[in-house]
Amino acid sequence: MKIGIIGAGSIGLLFASYLSKTFEVNLYTRTVEQAAEINQYGILIKKGSEQSIAFVNACPVTEWAGLDDFTIIAVKQYQLQSIIESIRFQSIFCENFLFLQNGMGHLKLLENIQAKNLFVGTVEHGALKEGSNVVFHNGVGITNAAVLKGKIEPLRHLSELTPKEFPIFIKKDYREMMVNKLIVNAIINPLTAILGVKNGALIQNQYYYKVLVNLFLEICNILGLENQEMYLEQVLKICKNTANNRSSMLKDIEAGRLTEIEAILGYLLDEAAKQKKHTPQIETLYYLIKGKEQDERGDHL
Repeated sequence: MKIGIIGAGSIGLLFASYLSKTFEVNLYTRTVEQAAEINQYGILIKKGSEQSIAFVNACPVTEWAGLDDFTIIAVKQYQLQSIIESIRFQSIFCENFLFLQNGMGHLKLLENIQAKNLFVGTVEHGALKEGSNVVFHNGVGITNAAVLKGKIEPLRHLSELTPKEFPIFIKKDYREMMVNKLIVNAIINPLTAILGVKNGALIQNQYYYKVLVNLFLEICNILGLENQEMYLEQVLKICKNTANNRSSMLKDIEAGRLTEIEAILGYLLDEAAKQKKHTPQIETLYYLIKGKEQDERGDHL
């Protein structure tokens, strides 16, 4: 079974490393240079004091022809449009796609894909890209996946053959699965990015914690969540378990990259507008992150 992975950032490198143990993996990179380095030296994965090298076939994404049995899309949400265009206009294309983006803003984009089976997933691993071919697995977790459209069998087959130390769990309801991750992303990512702190600070600092709770309640109001205590416990648990981690949004801001704020808080603002609900905290955080993006990238209106 051939697995194609589009995107060679931290998550793409992580998936390519582990899946190469049981599958033939083709990794599609943004640049020719990164593909050449991976082909020559392999992917170096660091986990604690251990490290190993995984060898995969890498090539630039411009050479992707949809010939893999199963394709995993591991790019950021704001990079999806060009990938979807490639999928739509590919004469020979893969029938099975798994999308691993944060937030829920990308779900509308996926409606334009005519492939037989579309799956969406949420990744709970911590990963940090340290070079073109180096990834640090700094938080061991799981991957959840569910059917967006089509049959579940290809996803079940992928799950059964995935290495035990890198499990993919199948969920019945894609929306519930993604809402769970959305809540976590909508709280931890923007707050840590604005405050410039690690995840654990949100529960260790009593004042940050008050902001966290207030933001959580505003999100619950938009999503119409009933068992709020359960969802809050999940957020606090992740803050505790990843206390020493820097969120992906914080790392994006520090590196001068675009963030996935549109797919996360942008999605919530759109939902709030539909419901005619006032969301001052979400709106403030959204504009602060957009302002940070502009400052760090040197963009101008």
